[in-house]
Amino acid sequence: MFLNERYEAILAYLKKNRSATVKELSGRLYVSPATVRRDLEEMQKLGLLRRTHGGAIYYDQASEVSIFIRQESRAEEKRAIVKATIPFLPEFTSVFIDNSSTCLAFSDFLDFANKTVVTNGMQIASRISMQNNVSLFMPGGAVRYNTNAVTGEMTCDQIRMFRYDLMVCSCAKLDAEGCYEQDIATASIKKTAFYQSKKKILLVDQSKLLQNTVFKSTNPKEYDFIVTDADDLTVSALRQKGLNIYNFKR
Repeated sequence: MFLNERYEAILAYLKKNRSATVKELSGRLYVSPATVRRDLEEMQKLGLLRRTHGGAIYYDQASEVSIFIRQESRAEEKRAIVKATIPFLPEFTSVFIDNSSTCLAFSDFLDFANKTVVTNGMQIASRISMQNNVSLFMPGGAVRYNTNAVTGEMTCDQIRMFRYDLMVCSCAKLDAEGCYEQDIATASIKKTAFYQSKKKILLVDQSKLLQNTVFKSTNPKEYDFIVTDADDLTVSALRQKGLNIYNFKR
């Protein structure tokens, strides 16, 4: 089992059971207690859980999985989605890019020379800042170590200061009625940028489709284009509900 898979398995178990011992997790993951202890220490540093004597407890504030884990999860699939999206991008001179791991991959594939880029993702801003002749803006706000993003009402206020030719984003979950996030702060960021943008493109891998959670951000029917690696059956069901969705992986 790979490192990010263990982290996800530990989080899923803690979310369901609220707490776990090293012995429990060791048996469940088929790894040594020493490996589990190291994982728990690293996950605590990322703000994903709280260590206890002999185990860990679920940390309610860590509702959104760390971007350090998300960028490794389904990494090849996310890069494939980005590659499939690029030929369909409209002409743009300004763009908002959200702090998703899929958009982190997106930022690696495009040349943003002579464009204005706004993002609330610290890693995305860092990577784009290495390019030449980019007008790059990062709104102020509360810095969340777990997601490496800035969020909050200050962030939303500064996002409203711009008008964007294009918004490129992802979401935590998606069904025919909504795009959803794991926390209300992230949902507010997406919603604010959405209504400041002329064109909106959503990149979402198949693991997120036909699911929902509490915090709805936007209506998927209002996206100009949705790109996914889901199968034809899943995509057909969403198209019948009015979504403009494209799948390249048949």
